[in-house]
Amino acid sequence: MERAHNEFSSPACGGGGEPPNAVSRKGARGHAPIVAALCLMLGTTAAQAGWQDRASPYDAQRLSRLDEARAKAMQEASAGSDMGIIAPVMNAQGAMPSGSDLVGSWRCRTIKLGGITPSVVYSWFSCRISDRGGVLYLQKTSGSQRTSGFLYPGDGGFVYLGASTVNGEKPHAYSGNGASVGAPATPDDQIGLLTMIGPNHARLEMPYPVLESTMDVLELQR
Repeated sequence: MERAHNEFSSPACGGGGEPPNAVSRKGARGHAPIVAALCLMLGTTAAQAGWQDRASPYDAQRLSRLDEARAKAMQEASAGSDMGIIAPVMNAQGAMPSGSDLVGSWRCRTIKLGGITPSVVYSWFSCRISDRGGVLYLQKTSGSQRTSGFLYPGDGGFVYLGASTVNGEKPHAYSGNGASVGAPATPDDQIGLLTMIGPNHARLEMPYPVLESTMDVLELQR
């Protein structure tokens, strides 16, 4: 993730790399407006198209079927006893959050919809969203099952590219196209869409996880 993010850094834009020599500094002063415009354009491109550059084709396809997965998951979950909890979360209209609305500490719980059981609603745990160099980073920080990864602006919400861990494992980075040879996806990889569903209330929908469910949902409140 860090290597990909640094592709948009340059000495002229205040990023990494070798410092320019005296001649290049003198030339840069004359082209300062052009350099500033290019830096702005590169920064905008990184923020808007970041997730497409990093997601595997398999994960991009999963996200494109979000509406389908939601409908299927809700139909399967309706056979269970948790719809009183699930319906208010899933039926709420999702809205695009601002980054400032998301940063900070949250309480969060995982809701599994469909698949091997109609539904599973877990207890509340702790999550945190932080700003890491202009890119938002989500972490579930307590509980035996955790998740962490980056959030990128997308259509109608923030696209999440992360990975899950269990039982004290070190956090995994999203592998993207680094899945094992012959495998379309790494089981730990997650892709989803984070939206606001009310004041201080957010929903992360992760369609078609590799294991167990039709959809995994992370509900966040504070």
